[in-house]
This record gives sequence, structure tokens and C-alpha cells, in this order.
Amino acid sequence: MASPNAELLERTAPLYERVKRVIPPFEWATFAEDVDAILALKRRRNAVVLAHNYQTPEIFHGVADIVGDSLLLAREATKVDADVIVLAGVHFMAETAKLLNPAKTVLIPDLRAGCSLADSITAADVRLMRARYPDAPVVAYVNTSTAVKAESDICCTSGNALKVVESLDAERVIMLPDEYLAQNIAKQTSKKIIAWKGHCEVHELFTADDVRQLRENYPDVTVLAHPECPPEVVAEADFAGSTAAMQSFVETKRPPRVVLLTECSMSDNIAARNPDVDFVRPCNLCPHMKRITLKNIRHALETNQHEVTIDPEIAERARKSVERMLAI
Repeated sequence: MASPNAELLERTAPLYERVKRVIPPFEWATFAEDVDAILALKRRRNAVVLAHNYQTPEIFHGVADIVGDSLLLAREATKVDADVIVLAGVHFMAETAKLLNPAKTVLIPDLRAGCSLADSITAADVRLMRARYPDAPVVAYVNTSTAVKAESDICCTSGNALKVVESLDAERVIMLPDEYLAQNIAKQTSKKIIAWKGHCEVHELFTADDVRQLRENYPDVTVLAHPECPPEVVAEADFAGSTAAMQSFVETKRPPRVVLLTECSMSDNIAARNPDVDFVRPCNLCPHMKRITLKNIRHALETNQHEVTIDPEIAERARKSVERMLAI
């Protein structure tokens, strides 16, 4: 008779096949119990797990039902047929899921999973910007609190920011809170972009010297950069785009060797599905994304913690900004 541990590993073996390139067997053995429990809890509670591209492979490939960048998660959140949504990501993403599913239970496994961009601006700051530039519509990056979204005209993600800006009938546009995203979009549009000075603590660490050193060390490398990186980094890269665009680039162009200037788990998650691509990994960890673990996803489903709630009046205004984005 097989041991309980052997039975567990056998049950989760198909999932391990997805990640065996990036997770060694001994490490998967420590994950299998939580993976198995989460799958059972999802069935029992009619729950789904939405996971951002920056989640670790055991979450991304092991227990998530829907994976992607902020834009895809926002879109798919409107289609979810479940009673409970667990957001494996950061707090603003869970708030967005709740905005689009007010009648559903939305859980964030760790309340400390925040975002340096979201923390860089308040609703009062937006009102001051409006007072200073009354003719400029406000585009709020999804990496903002619900209160900030409520003060804005429309939301955007890194994947659709240019399209959102171009859709507005105005000569100048306020983009907040990511200064580098705003500067990178400004290079692609004739509109005047007014930026806030928020930065992503992961992407702001990359430098143009990093890219030049990478090319010296790996002459055949293809460099992909996230548009939250400084403009001089984007200028040195071969391609800049959202996490979804990066994944699409790798899977369609098939570069033999690639580096992704973004959060570390992004490379692991794409590498798991593209064994023929060599990934160079000088990446930066997001401490907030890494607060989400298999154990606290399991705990969230077992205890209903932590449920996301939003003031109804703020939610109504914020929802309009998100829905305007999704309509484009």
C-alpha cells in the first residue's frame, strides 16, 4: 500500500509536470499538501483563484484558475462564475475584482500585500491635480487604491495605457501615479502628458548600465523591459511591454536567449512553458507579491480571510473608471 505522501504526490503529479523545469522534486514535495488542499477547497466553496504573472510557479501553475497581467485579470473578473474569488496578487487587484463583482466574496490572503505605486498617491492628491489642470482628464493606473480610481476619469494598465490616452478628447492628460510609465507613453503620443512622481520599487531599480552589461555578458540576448522601467532602460531594450506582451513576444518570436526586466517570477512562469528558451535572470523581487503563498491561500479559503470590502459610494465612482477602461 502506498504511503499517504506517495498518494499525494501521485495526485499532484500532473501539476508538477507543468513546473518541473523550475521547481525541483524535493521542493514540490513541500508544496503538494497545500496544493491538494486548495484544489479541494475550491471545489467545496465554488471558488476560483486569480493569479498575477508575478506569483511564484507553484501558485501560478499549481492552483490558479485564471492567470495574467492586471488588464487580463480585470477583464476576466467580470466573467467569473464562482461564489468566492481569491486574488493571488496585491491589494489593489483584489479591490478591482471586488469592484467588478460586488455581490461575490473577494479574498486577499495577506493584507500586507500592497504596492509602492498605490501608496504613492491619495485621493486628495488627485483633487489637487484636477484643481491645477482643470482641462486635463485624469488617467489612473490600475495600481492605485479604489479611492484614487474614484477621483479619476478612466483607468489604464501598462498594456492599454497608450490606447486609453489616445481615446481622450483632450490636448493634455494627467497620468498617475507612475512617472516612468507616463514618460514612456509620452514618447508615443502627441498629447502632453502630466505625470505624478510615483515609481514601482521593482522596476525603478533597473538601469541602462544593467542592459549594456547584459549585452556584454550575453551578446545574443534579447532584452524585454516593462514600461514601468525608467525611459533610458526602455530605450536600451529590444522590446517594451506589459507582462502579457512580454509573454506573447517570447512565445511567438522564440528568441534563443532572453532577459525580462521585471519581477523575478515572471521569468520562471514563462520558462516553465517554454523549455527551448534560455532565460537570463537578473531580476528584482516584489516583496508584496511574495507575501502571497500557498499556505495563506489555503488559510484564506478555510477561514474566509481577508475579505475585501469597499465603501459603496466610492465603489460606484471607481467602478465607472474601470468600466470605461474595459469598454475601450
